[in-house]
Amino acid sequence: MSQLTTKPWLPHFRLLLVPVLLLLAACGEPPWNNPYPGIDTAGPIFFSSFSERPKHLDPARSYSSNEWSIISQVYEPPLQYHYLKRPYTLVPLTTTAMPEIRRYDAQGRLLPEKAPPEQVAYTDYLIQIRPGIRYQPHPAFARDRTGRYLYWPLKAADLENRRRLADFPETGTRELVAADYVYQIKRLALPANHCPIASLLSEHIEGFADFMRQAAHQVAADRAAGRSWTDLRPLKMSGVTVTGRYSYRIRLRGSYPQFIYWLATNFFAPMPWEVERFHAQPGMAERNLTLDWYPVGTGPFMLTENNPNLRMVLERNPNFHGERYPAEGSAEQRALGLLEDAGKPMPFITKAIFSLEKEAIPRWNKFLQGYYDNSGIASDSFDQAVQLGAHGEAQLTPEMAAKGIQLTTAVESSIYYMGFNMLDPVVGGKADDPADQARARKLRQAIAIAVDWEEYIAIFNNGRGLPAHGPLPPGIFGHRDGRAGMNPVVYRWEKGRPVRRAIDEARRLLAEAGYADGIDPATGQPLVLYYDTALTGPGSKSVLQWYVNQFRKLGISLVVRATDYNRFQEKMLKGTAQIFSWGWNADYPDPENFLFLLYGPNGKVKHQGENAANFHNAEYDRLFERMKNLPNGPARQAVIDRMVAILQQESPWLFGYFPKAFSLHHAWYHNALPHLMANNTLKYKRIDGRLRAEKQKEWNRPVTWPLWLLAALLLLSALPAARDYRRRLRSKAR
Repeated sequence: MSQLTTKPWLPHFRLLLVPVLLLLAACGEPPWNNPYPGIDTAGPIFFSSFSERPKHLDPARSYSSNEWSIISQVYEPPLQYHYLKRPYTLVPLTTTAMPEIRRYDAQGRLLPEKAPPEQVAYTDYLIQIRPGIRYQPHPAFARDRTGRYLYWPLKAADLENRRRLADFPETGTRELVAADYVYQIKRLALPANHCPIASLLSEHIEGFADFMRQAAHQVAADRAAGRSWTDLRPLKMSGVTVTGRYSYRIRLRGSYPQFIYWLATNFFAPMPWEVERFHAQPGMAERNLTLDWYPVGTGPFMLTENNPNLRMVLERNPNFHGERYPAEGSAEQRALGLLEDAGKPMPFITKAIFSLEKEAIPRWNKFLQGYYDNSGIASDSFDQAVQLGAHGEAQLTPEMAAKGIQLTTAVESSIYYMGFNMLDPVVGGKADDPADQARARKLRQAIAIAVDWEEYIAIFNNGRGLPAHGPLPPGIFGHRDGRAGMNPVVYRWEKGRPVRRAIDEARRLLAEAGYADGIDPATGQPLVLYYDTALTGPGSKSVLQWYVNQFRKLGISLVVRATDYNRFQEKMLKGTAQIFSWGWNADYPDPENFLFLLYGPNGKVKHQGENAANFHNAEYDRLFERMKNLPNGPARQAVIDRMVAILQQESPWLFGYFPKAFSLHHAWYHNALPHLMANNTLKYKRIDGRLRAEKQKEWNRPVTWPLWLLAALLLLSALPAARDYRRRLRSKAR
């Protein structure tokens, strides 16, 4: 033993073993840098990330995209959007068919479907859900042999060692019934839930506002009596009624055709009363055992791990009622392979793991290593991922294409625009002077030609946008492509595409408006216009200078007035801004949700509405009132065409652009189709886990030559010591 410890070459030999063992380990699985130890990445698992903790997972409160990306996989409202059809189309989800809609006059007489809206006193939505749908396993449903709930009521001692939902070992389930949908609508009216659309619903659902007051009174009484939960079942809302075990009715005041789109949102998903009662028990909130932390639904997935400082995990719901991949799609979608799974049962994946990634660079690197299945493109990574072709089309760089990475793009259902305050006498004209209004119109038209949105998109958005010719984005009914949708005030049609009119045409219009060469005749100096904005960050200087340069083409001096957002909003409400920029994201895929932004009675100053330009045109307003109640079809399209033509001619907006979303995904990620309205799309995704595991191994081979070099150096350093040791042994032997 003592002889071994005195051998001078032994420490070198031990060090030599380290790189040798590491090299042997390199031959195994998985790669050294695998961030998912113990997880079989060759399985049907989806890997992605999140950057910010979802704040609300309760469907009565949640309204952010990062929250809906989780809960939309768990909750099932009555309707959903067809995954493949464009324009976006509603289809049944848990219902047997689309809701039956009945309209009545003030005397309660049934009206025909095409009755004028002014005759409609109230509208009934009759909804029939499918029998046999069951909730995910949950402890709130657990009962003993006698039928008593196992976890109600719980004492303080019962919660001592329970910090997660998984700490309740017994679970149960039950069938979805119509009363669960009605219960959730009542929850939307509960003031304590702070539902973000409660004020909207109170305008339309009969009895909603009365129920809000009734529920608030009942909550106060329950708290005074020491009860932590208010049972909403006995409380009545006149406009929402259970009509059978699997049927219910929602009654609206008057006509509101866009209401049907809300039936595809999480706000109208079912909520079992047992679950709300379970989570309302004392001590639950302190342990994050709440509906805001653990959603409960009938959907294809359930949230099994919620650790927002590390990861969130969705797993397949064993009680899911089943759904098949859609079989209807376009020829283009078929060519892209989006119909290969037609008719197959969903979901295709068994689990989805979302890891916390606060920084863009680590997230991007893990995507390139194959550890995330999809990725957006940050501005810092854009040039590495995408290059623009000769005509501005986006395509992958050779580096990305060589890895089999695929690019999907989609024009978002939103618009970014520059607006004129039509109440301002310079850019809007005097209200009682048609000649002055004509002057202001030509001024706006000249500016519309001069401000080059194609250039803006190329410089500031890396080409990620589509110049807008009107207020309706692609995918929204009424939008027209090509020559039919071109804005003739700003563009000409040349060689099969729209081309922005020359700046000389803008100067001609400016001269006709009385500002030849941009000179204000009242002062003899360049015309001064004012641009109000909330852009005050370090990156805004170049954008604001770009705006100044666009107006300078006409000889106009643009003065930028930058303030914080609160001050900016105050200016908009008071009508003191002259020119401004703003944007709008669709709440639902109906043209009404965009065209109402220029409807006179929605004026920002007079009515505190969303018409920030304060635009008023009698013909446009009449057409809007007709359009909003028409069904999609040729008649509605004709009305929309005329409305858009009015806007193009009057130019209360520079229509700006429709933002374009770019996303990347690996070759093993199938059925990747951007859907800007649906959020419950995880069930459509299919993962080829074997290909992913192969690529992860190929792309993450360890760099071993430094270890071999270290081993060689250690070996060389050990040789003299070994020779000296052997020499001493021979000397002792002699």
